[in-house]
Amino acid sequence: MAEHGAIDTNLKNDKPADEMLSDWIQCICIVTFDLEFGQAMELVYPSNVKLSEEDKTNLCYLAFPDSNSGCMGDTQFHVKIKCSQPSNLSQRHINYNAKCPVFLQADHRCLYGFVFFRQIKDLSLPRGYFQKSVIILSQLPFISLFTEVCGTIAPEYFKHGITGIEVAWHDIKQWPDLYAGETVSLPLLGIVLQAQLMCDNNKICSSSNSMVPDYQLPVVVSSLYELNTFGCFSSIVSQMHLLWELVLTTEPIVVMASSPTYSSQVVQALVSLIVPLAYYGDYRPYFTIHDNEFKEYMSKTLNPPPIILGVTNPYFTKTLQHWPHIVRVTDTLKKDTTNKSKLRKGSNLKILDAKPGVYTEYKPFLYKDKSIVKKLIRGMQNKRPEEVQSALLRRHFLELTQSFMIPLERYMSSLMPLQRNISPFKAAPKPWPFNPDNFLASLEYAGPQLTCGIKGDWKGLYKQFFRSPNFNGWYNIRYKGMMMKLQVLQIEALSSVDINNWLEGKQEVEIVDMILKIRQKLDECESKGYPLNKRIKDQLKVKMDDIICSLPDDLKNVLSNKKPSNR
Repeated sequence: MAEHGAIDTNLKNDKPADEMLSDWIQCICIVTFDLEFGQAMELVYPSNVKLSEEDKTNLCYLAFPDSNSGCMGDTQFHVKIKCSQPSNLSQRHINYNAKCPVFLQADHRCLYGFVFFRQIKDLSLPRGYFQKSVIILSQLPFISLFTEVCGTIAPEYFKHGITGIEVAWHDIKQWPDLYAGETVSLPLLGIVLQAQLMCDNNKICSSSNSMVPDYQLPVVVSSLYELNTFGCFSSIVSQMHLLWELVLTTEPIVVMASSPTYSSQVVQALVSLIVPLAYYGDYRPYFTIHDNEFKEYMSKTLNPPPIILGVTNPYFTKTLQHWPHIVRVTDTLKKDTTNKSKLRKGSNLKILDAKPGVYTEYKPFLYKDKSIVKKLIRGMQNKRPEEVQSALLRRHFLELTQSFMIPLERYMSSLMPLQRNISPFKAAPKPWPFNPDNFLASLEYAGPQLTCGIKGDWKGLYKQFFRSPNFNGWYNIRYKGMMMKLQVLQIEALSSVDINNWLEGKQEVEIVDMILKIRQKLDECESKGYPLNKRIKDQLKVKMDDIICSLPDDLKNVLSNKKPSNR
């Protein structure tokens, strides 16, 4: 085995393709520096996982820091790429998505990459440096968990070469199924990672736990996705409420940092500011000049799209001056917490390049909560642990987001048709349409100002939110959930009706049509994961048998043999 983990790129997997796959991790990639081609994909493991050439090229450019000179040793960060050829989610991913929070769902349109880059001096190599990255790819946004996983696997690879990857993958294949609500134990290279798979509070989830062997103490991953939130924002803590509004309304933001580690952490922390609401704009934790959409984002004739970009290359300081919101952060904990939001002007280029702050002309709708800002500043002065500072910060914005969303949730619930209007023999009704004016009128007696201490133009903020992808994404999910609920209620009504009374005077074609509709509804519930309990299903099957028994023998035989399709 060659030094520094050189590998046999012709390695073949003996197992069948389906046995090599994992619900958690799609594959492990090795990117190296080639003198002729630059950054090049050296290995994709397992070899049966197929990545498009476009995705490979994109990953290679993202695998190394923009400027390697300041990245001696090991550097960890994460990236996000749009798949050039999106693949369908597995049924297990679909089942998991049905029960987990929206912001932790698997996404078939993108891949999250967790990078471990190593650069060390090596005079035996032509360039005098060894440069290589290990990347873990997944469709799941488990940022904290997979950062830990990558930090465990990569050193083993650099020490033992391909053997380290093989052993790690063997362990990954033993991981339990994805199931929201469970505490899972994940064996990996001699340790056990323990993590809680979050469950959507509005959905029923499993309560069983995956146990760790008595002889092995687990490495507890406290959160699947949360990072050191306070560490990311310590230099701009007084502008956090402004940033929350920008993220909530999916305003285009560029984050300028000195390293991909800090860039990716800050972008992820921004997206997490509006939890439990999912962020429906795009975001790139680490973005380079080689990205396919680089020219589009640099264009001064087009408005920037709803996206958050994390950049490190000083070139962006000049090319992104036209962006409306620029966040400049430092990757060292600053004691100066008096930073103010700065108006972005062309003459301020030197200031923009040097000082941390939020450079924008945006006027917030709400006043900041000075009490939380003072508490965090006092915590810095008293050297309060960053874990505590982060918990305070996350709790504050969680409660602020909930205050903002509760009136919307309450109004959506009022659009639900009454259960007494649901007929077993008619199509399920649809929710009433969302009327922004009616909602805004309801704020007078049910608005966030009644429960939240923050003052300001709440109506103006809601109007801005209605124009954003975040509102569209939230509304579509809620509307889909309401439609599902109405379908289930309609099926439950059908299961409890006296079918013999309905059969009187019906033509054969009507009876056959009813059987087919019932089967279609059961099939749809099964394929979409609707929460229909077994008792209801059994009742419907009994009613179908009763209906079939009322038909002539020829139809009876045909319908008795026709089973619902499995999807």
